[in-house]
Amino acid sequence: MKKTDSILIVAEIGINHNGDISLAKRMIDAAKQSGADAVKFQNYRTEDFVLNKKINFKYNSNTGMVIENQFEMFKRYELTFEKLKKLKSYCDSIEINFFSTPTSTRGIEELKLLGVDYIKNGSDFIQNLPLIEEMAKSKIPVVISTGMANLAQIDEAVRTFENAGGKDLIILHCVSQYPAPMKEVNLLKIPVLKNVFGYPIGFSDHTEGNEAAIGAVALGATFIEKHFTLSHDLPGPDHQFSSTPDEFSIYVESIRNIEMALGSKKLIPTTEDQKNASLYHLSCVARKKLNPNHVLTIDDIGFSRPGDGFPPKMRDFLIGRKLLKSKDPGVNFNFEDFV
Repeated sequence: MKKTDSILIVAEIGINHNGDISLAKRMIDAAKQSGADAVKFQNYRTEDFVLNKKINFKYNSNTGMVIENQFEMFKRYELTFEKLKKLKSYCDSIEINFFSTPTSTRGIEELKLLGVDYIKNGSDFIQNLPLIEEMAKSKIPVVISTGMANLAQIDEAVRTFENAGGKDLIILHCVSQYPAPMKEVNLLKIPVLKNVFGYPIGFSDHTEGNEAAIGAVALGATFIEKHFTLSHDLPGPDHQFSSTPDEFSIYVESIRNIEMALGSKKLIPTTEDQKNASLYHLSCVARKKLNPNHVLTIDDIGFSRPGDGFPPKMRDFLIGRKLLKSKDPGVNFNFEDFV
């Protein structure tokens, strides 16, 4: 399922399934009901990015601040190919798009076998150019997130993608803070990324609330991604800053409303505005009772609704013309009134 006619809204489940496939399926159901077009998971292998097994990881969970072994934490949330396949099949059955973030060539091959419509390169892997090259070679449309990257690093990733034969690319503006404070979001980067690279631009939203997403869409983002959870009370590193189903429903509604409000770039009135023009625009009317053979002066002509007569710009055209018949106050002038 590829959407080209509206904003693609993605519920980033990530590791919020907590390694539980039944929980993951409930999250997929909730995301669908909340209006998401797609759900995204992470089919990583911990060894692809954590080899030092002595490093601890600190995060805010449902019980407060947690410090635990980073390797063990990520291992707990890994998805095997069999689990990935079940989740993809379940998404197909309820008609919601499924894609994922791989961290190796093996992960890319898994997603290729599953027939996903997108694969995503996370912000932490934007400098993993060999992986981006393999993503490009897969011929699957690629989403590249740009958190923590400067222009040169983004350019290098994009050129690597292109040089490897990649064609379909979406670049996501991202701030890799969880949650991201509004003063750090810098949404004005979105049109800059569009102008510099020419690809569709999206927004990986780590802020609280809906405002940043609304602003991103107004600035041209066509792909919006936000972390998703069933409850802030679930244990784990990402649930606290993720959106619940109720929050995500409001989020989707806000995006759809601003998408609808953006409308067309054509500088013409809407159909309803065209209908209203004759009601709300002004016409040239008689200011007072005017008798036959009266020659109009500027003091005889006023402006009033409705707008189905001579517009105010034609006032000077009427001055000096002789009336054939009387004209009551507030009544439009028309061509039949004059000699």
